[in-house]
Amino acid sequence: MYRFIHLHRFPLLLALCIILPSPALSEEIAVGNFAVEGLNGWESKEFKGRTSYQLVQEQGRTVVKARAKAAASGLFKKVQLDPARYRYLSWSWKVAGTVAGGDETTKAGDDYAARVYVVFPGRFFWQTRAINYIWANKLPRGAFVPNAFTGNAMLLAVESGPAKAGQWIQEKRDILADYRRLFGEEPRETGAIAIMTDTDNTGAEATAWYGDLTLSTTP
Repeated sequence: MYRFIHLHRFPLLLALCIILPSPALSEEIAVGNFAVEGLNGWESKEFKGRTSYQLVQEQGRTVVKARAKAAASGLFKKVQLDPARYRYLSWSWKVAGTVAGGDETTKAGDDYAARVYVVFPGRFFWQTRAINYIWANKLPRGAFVPNAFTGNAMLLAVESGPAKAGQWIQEKRDILADYRRLFGEEPRETGAIAIMTDTDNTGAEATAWYGDLTLSTTP
């Protein structure tokens, strides 16, 4: 979704505005339970070429392996939830390395070995917002900047640089607090979660692995 929100990639935003019915209330919702559901419910969106996404076994569990070579496509799953209730997003990921030539502040360097999106659709596509949790190339951990293509998406560096490459890292984010900090307003309902590994701007290669993703009501 989205570089996942590039100005020339708004068709994906429109697709994400078609929302599925809300699931029953629960303390935790499995957005991606890959061992049980595989990639069922996940949809692909191509921008330039195709990133390879496949289920593999890693340390006794089923995860998604992504590999991009001068390509950009992502997987997204529509999820309509109140972020004031389901505000904690958890996932794990691993990268083989960061993107050579990647730079969060330029269009030419807007490539990432791994990123996780939370999308908040608006009534019109230009009202759509997205938090883009990235494994940054250069941006310091904890820092954030607007996407180089549009201010509707904010990049937040959850990890940064190659120091932890090859290691599984567990993440948990308060999407409500992050949205308020990044956009200075209250969020609409979430509309989708996405994962994306892309290297179309730099022409580089990148490999990443994504573990299960969940949304929960408590930390």
